Amino acid sequence: MSRSDHASAVPASRVTGRRGLLLGAAGAGLVLAGAGAGQAQGAPAGAPPVLLTEQASKRILVLDPGAGVWDPAADPSVVKWAFSPVGDPRYRDLVPDDSWVYPSEAKVRRHRGRTYVLTTASFGFVAAVEVPSGRRYWGAALGPGDDLFNPHTAEILPDGNIAVACSTGALVRLYAASLGPHAKRYTEVGLKGAHGLHWDGARRLLWAMGDDELVAYEVAGTRVRPALVRRSAVALPVATPGKSAGGHDLFPVAGRPGRMWVTTSASVFQYDIAAGAFVQDFAGADEIVRKSVKCVGNDPWTGRVVTTVPEKGLGETWWTTTVSVHRPPGTYKLVNGGIYKARWWLPR
Repeated sequence: MSRSDHASAVPASRVTGRRGLLLGAAGAGLVLAGAGAGQAQGAPAGAPPVLLTEQASKRILVLDPGAGVWDPAADPSVVKWAFSPVGDPRYRDLVPDDSWVYPSEAKVRRHRGRTYVLTTASFGFVAAVEVPSGRRYWGAALGPGDDLFNPHTAEILPDGNIAVACSTGALVRLYAASLGPHAKRYTEVGLKGAHGLHWDGARRLLWAMGDDELVAYEVAGTRVRPALVRRSAVALPVATPGKSAGGHDLFPVAGRPGRMWVTTSASVFQYDIAAGAFVQDFAGADEIVRKSVKCVGNDPWTGRVVTTVPEKGLGETWWTTTVSVHRPPGTYKLVNGGIYKARWWLPR
């Protein structure tokens, strides 16, 4: 579970679609790809950077995949991009001192030639943030200062509107974000324990996952006045009869259209859309499949998979300092971290 300084960016020229960040000032760029000599066990040559929701410092971080241990205090160079709305006038109306508590999502998306990180925080914050500038494409604060809504993830649609899944609020909202950075118009549908969202461009469906079911919504209406229409639903696999499956993370399987990663309280699956089945036939399942996985995603070029699982003895029961890497096994460690989710930097 999650309850769920100025926006900062290392000077950068742009972010590449396939392989990490091109960093540098005044046009002098450094390509951040996989490291060669001295490469950490956690990632092979060619690995993309790692995108984190780091709750201990209340930041979104993009970190060097070539370092097995990230210690930003001792070596700031491991941080390739960072974001926090606190103190940033572009986000002042979202009251980030109250709403930016427990950042619960960070996913990278491309829209109309620009790169954005979609981020949410459990006390109400949700925004699409341009990389590297930190510019606000759109943002909202849902009940800032408490977890009455608990935004858990977001997704951007081809028309520029943005969907938000709110777990405590038990709903999915679709905002007319294409109207501007401060747009407030939305439509919503109920979904118990809403945690995951994924836009399926091939089928033109918005998939949403709650505590107990995976639902496909058609986006109807207009760009200015959108609507969500429930088209289908399938029950999530239950480990113990009579108990909730506890759906958590929903993410596309990179390089395999028609499949989505699904995590529940007890396990990890891929959902085969055409077959309408939850499967565990993926490579590395013997190490990836376990309980309490907060996020999962794969890099189609290296075959590596990242996951996070809470560890004991930290500030919150859902935090970890470790990002697990699979195929073959490895780890990243964040010194003094409170990681919730980790994803490969793969703009899509």
